[in-house]
Amino acid sequence: MSEFVLILSCPDRPGIVHAVTGFLVERGANITESQQFGDPLSGRFFMRIAVDVPGTVDEATLRAEFAPVAETFEMRFEVRDAAAPYRTVIMVSKDLHCLNDLLFRASTGALGIEVAAVVSNHPDAAPMAASYGVPFHHVPVTPGTKAQAEARLLELVAELDVHLVVLARYMQILSDELCRALDGRAINIHHSFLPSFKGARPYHQAFDRGVKLVGATAHYVTGDLDEGPIIEQDVMRVDHGYSQAQLVSAGRDVESQVLSRAVRWHAESRVLLNGHRTVVFR
Repeated sequence: MSEFVLILSCPDRPGIVHAVTGFLVERGANITESQQFGDPLSGRFFMRIAVDVPGTVDEATLRAEFAPVAETFEMRFEVRDAAAPYRTVIMVSKDLHCLNDLLFRASTGALGIEVAAVVSNHPDAAPMAASYGVPFHHVPVTPGTKAQAEARLLELVAELDVHLVVLARYMQILSDELCRALDGRAINIHHSFLPSFKGARPYHQAFDRGVKLVGATAHYVTGDLDEGPIIEQDVMRVDHGYSQAQLVSAGRDVESQVLSRAVRWHAESRVLLNGHRTVVFR
């Protein structure tokens, strides 16, 4: 048996589930997990099915065989081998908490990713990457070298056959061209304060305003800074007893947890784009 995940979206209409499950039954497949959602606002239908398929069929064959069904219902679909990890590049600057969390979880098999490389505009993360046996690439970024740095990143994505790029506190704004090149396969993490604090040292700004909630948002990267489709968010309560250092520590914990969940759900093909929003089959 081979295990695959089929995800799809299409205009909502009768007969979609029957057609999909009928296709799988004809091939002797056993459905081990199935989730679906019909969005009344967009009029689109979303589905994720995990299946065991007998024999030695590969994902390319299954994808080709499913294509006529997809064409009938105007589906966007993908078939993935459930056992194949997402090859991932993690990008980071000087704050290493999210990187450390991702590397540890990946090393235990908890994320469904294979970290192909760590890329940073600073050398600080090199020892941590080395401790996990992950190649490290120092790609400095200055206003005059930004284009060359982004070109080098795309070279690494192609050379390493990368499926996912994770911005784990990478403190550089990506160009519109790079965002388009990585559309749907780059995830970013940032803080979510109420009210919002932008610019340098946001946790210290929040401390000065006496915030009561510390949160984080993981989203897909787009040309609109920090406004891409949201995958996951979380918050925790803080109070007047927190020092600046404790507030920063609390924020780092939330960021790490939110990012790791977003990466895992993406790697398990649980996140489907729905315009500017997402459908997440947890």
